[in-house]
Amino acid sequence: MTLLRQSLVAGLLVNHALVFLKSGLKHGLSLSVVWWLIALPALAVEMRVAVGDRLSQAVVGSSTPAVIKNGAGQGVGQIPQGRSITIPPSGGGLRLADWQGQAFWVEPTAGGYVFINDKWYRGRVLVVPTDGKVTAVNWVDIEAYLYGVVGSEMPASWPQEALKAQAVAARSYALYRRDRTQGDLFDVASTTASQVYQGLASETPSVQAAVNATQGQVLTYGGRVIEAVFHSASGGHTENSEDIWQRAAPYLRGVADYDQDAPVFQWSETFSTQQIQQRISGIGRLQSVATERATPRGRIVSIRLQGSQGTRTLTGTELRQALGLRSTLCSLTLAGDTLRVDGRGYGHGLGMSQWGARGLATRGYNYQQILAYYYQGTALSNVRVANLQKQNVPLLPSPEALRPILGK
Repeated sequence: MTLLRQSLVAGLLVNHALVFLKSGLKHGLSLSVVWWLIALPALAVEMRVAVGDRLSQAVVGSSTPAVIKNGAGQGVGQIPQGRSITIPPSGGGLRLADWQGQAFWVEPTAGGYVFINDKWYRGRVLVVPTDGKVTAVNWVDIEAYLYGVVGSEMPASWPQEALKAQAVAARSYALYRRDRTQGDLFDVASTTASQVYQGLASETPSVQAAVNATQGQVLTYGGRVIEAVFHSASGGHTENSEDIWQRAAPYLRGVADYDQDAPVFQWSETFSTQQIQQRISGIGRLQSVATERATPRGRIVSIRLQGSQGTRTLTGTELRQALGLRSTLCSLTLAGDTLRVDGRGYGHGLGMSQWGARGLATRGYNYQQILAYYYQGTALSNVRVANLQKQNVPLLPSPEALRPILGK
């Protein structure tokens, strides 16, 4: 598939508008969804996904015979079908069997799948040295990439309209990131640092159906693809972007959520003062805690912790990371040697709430309505991408069965 790395979102050409689809959500949630048809030639869009960043080594294989190429794209060898090989760092570069180089491509033939460390993926893989370690980047068609994202981010058993909303949000986020990483090694990570991507392991018929039904559809604002961030559950109400990021995005406005069925809608955690001392340095035994600033919805922006050895002020994000909390929408109470944290929701609270999308879908709303509700004032646009050759995923060997055979 031809690779096109030019910007797709900086100057989208709109040749003609389709229709204005107006619909009202129940319970007073009125909105309008604007459909635009962007008449562009079908493009093959590849995403570059870091599926292993700064590893001690990469284990790579293929379900079909795979061609090994060097960084210049010259073929240097093959990996037999169903075999794998270990690529460690070596002398500032990489070693692959008898070859030394600064980069290696592994490209399956005949529509095969590539094995990277412990998972199967579509597409191909580029392995490069990074700071004395190894980074593996999966180059994969965006629609195939979404097969591995949607099922990783949302249960495949959820309503189809929720899965479609997730597909459009994930596609929009991916293209937004891709347009801003032209000079970087990869566009997105495969973790929650971007959006979770587990390759073939998370593909199901319902996930593929949701991606296929929304092929090429993205959310735009002012003619540009938006940063369509999302989270698990807001705890009752999403946030305005400036209250979390300190920068305003007009389409990320706080709205009442429909995530009451989420198992993380309300939660609580307890920590001993000894645990706090181990996780947050410089304060000693915790003696008092006070929220200094919070968003209008109650998410902690900054908090002061005073202890026997000093006082520290942490951001809400720093507190969440230190204690492993589900969100910063919480209150802290210190009683003796026990700190109790009572909170709501899971994630940053911006954009679409996945549990809220599920809640709206079960109430009968379609994915267009769901997206327009969580991303205020956006248009649902269509970027024409090349059709994938649809194929059923065969039964592939387990990671344990595909261990290095050719590696040294």
